[in-house]
Amino acid sequence: MKMTHRRLSLFVAAVLVASVCAARPGRLYNSAEGLVMAGYQGWFNAEGDGTGLGWKHYQKGRVFAPGSCTIDLWPEVSEYEKTYPTDFRYEDGSVAEVFSSHDKSTSDLHFRWMKEYGLDGVYVQRFVTSIRGGKNRANKNEILENCLHAAEKYGRAICVMYDLSGMKPEDVDVLKTDWTRLMENDRITESPNYLWHNGKPLVAVWGAGFNDNRKYGCREVSEILDFLISKGCSVLLGVPAHWRSGKMDAVEGNALLELVEKVDIVHPWMVGRYKLESYDRFSKLIADDLSWCESHGKTYMPVIFPGFSWYNLKGGVAAPLNAIPRHGGRFLWKQAAGAIAAGAKAIYIAMFDEIDEGTAIFKCADRVPVGESPFLTYEGCEPDRYLWLSGMIAKMLRKEIEFTETMPSRYE
Repeated sequence: MKMTHRRLSLFVAAVLVASVCAARPGRLYNSAEGLVMAGYQGWFNAEGDGTGLGWKHYQKGRVFAPGSCTIDLWPEVSEYEKTYPTDFRYEDGSVAEVFSSHDKSTSDLHFRWMKEYGLDGVYVQRFVTSIRGGKNRANKNEILENCLHAAEKYGRAICVMYDLSGMKPEDVDVLKTDWTRLMENDRITESPNYLWHNGKPLVAVWGAGFNDNRKYGCREVSEILDFLISKGCSVLLGVPAHWRSGKMDAVEGNALLELVEKVDIVHPWMVGRYKLESYDRFSKLIADDLSWCESHGKTYMPVIFPGFSWYNLKGGVAAPLNAIPRHGGRFLWKQAAGAIAAGAKAIYIAMFDEIDEGTAIFKCADRVPVGESPFLTYEGCEPDRYLWLSGMIAKMLRKEIEFTETMPSRYE
């Protein structure tokens, strides 16, 4: 078959990228398999952190004060180098403080925790809507740079994850321009800590095939995937829980499966789909997903999450406080054991720092502010309960400890 000039150019570019990257020594993470990694939002800003973004992802509307906030968990901030006072108060009248993701010291602390507890690394979320330009893009760029330095300092894996939520069709070019800069100018994939898979740098793309009336569709996602593959990348694709059947949360038809055929890792979104009592109903779905992926040469990366709550973010009857309870970690462990028993070789924990939706595994407070906005406690658990469990899940995945369906105790 005759090769067009465009195809020849793409082929040569791919060969050059592959040859240069393959020759680079010292890469620490050559596969997503065998790793337990978390999603890292890195989207919290504070008044006075230098970004000019105010209380981004803390405030509701333009106000961060009792009765107006978006978070259901309160971060445990005693170890942060920099914290910021708020209008919230504890029962004794003392001021409650929070952190900013923008601070380099915040990234350093978070990645130090990952190393200390054995979490392999994170997928740094990069919302396409936040990298169009201006203060938001500058903030995101600095946070990613800080995370990369911290990953190298503490020997953790790091991977860029583009979240397409809120994207418009014309924003496809925003993503293309951004990744070209990160790869070719900033040389992010040349870091020894950047995650590779199947011999190529991995890029995650989240949000394909959901039937929730997004402005973009499978056509735009296909264009993104083709672009990343032409750049010599392997791709992780975040899809709905029912991606194979085209039912429930997934678009109908074959377009989504055609996207999945292009990628290396399949990553179905399960957050909010079940509770401790109803998880077993999804065990067959997960096993069948795994079987499909194995027969099609794909890595399957299931999502597990510690609990869920977005009362302050959404409010009302549809969003009760503590909608999916944590049960002291038993819920997270049950999902991990189920995924490993089914044969999963990689696990994604949602999320490292997501206090808006109550899925955070980093250190959160059991003593919380009082007043108009209700907050979840950590159920009396120590602040690092879920970091410790995440490290134990990683050990169980790699068979460094015996498999057990019963959540271990660190005090035995």
